[in-house]
Amino acid sequence: MSGFNVNAARAQRLEALGRAWTFELDSDSFELPTELTRATARKLRDLDDNDVDGLLELLLGEQQFARFERHEVTMQDIAAILEAYGKETGLGLGEG
Repeated sequence: MSGFNVNAARAQRLEALGRAWTFELDSDSFELPTELTRATARKLRDLDDNDVDGLLELLLGEQQFARFERHEVTMQDIAAILEAYGKETGLGLGEG
C-alpha cells in the first residue's frame, strides 16, 4: 500500500500554478511565489499584523520591493493584489 506522495503533490501544484504568480502595476510586472517555505512562513508569522510593507518585501524580495515602492499604490490596491493572490494560490494572505 502506497502512502501520500508529497513530491508528486508538489509537482502537480507547481504544474497547475507555475512557480510564480504574477501581477502588473502600471507598466511594471511583479512575481510572488506560489509556494512558501516553512522559513518564509515563520517570518510572516513574526510580522506585525499591520506591517504591509514587511509582508510585501518578504513576498516580493528586496529588489522587486524597491521597484514596487516607486509606484503610487493605495491600500485598496494592495488588498486587491493579496485577495487575487490568495484566491489563485490558496495562500490567503492579508485576511483577517
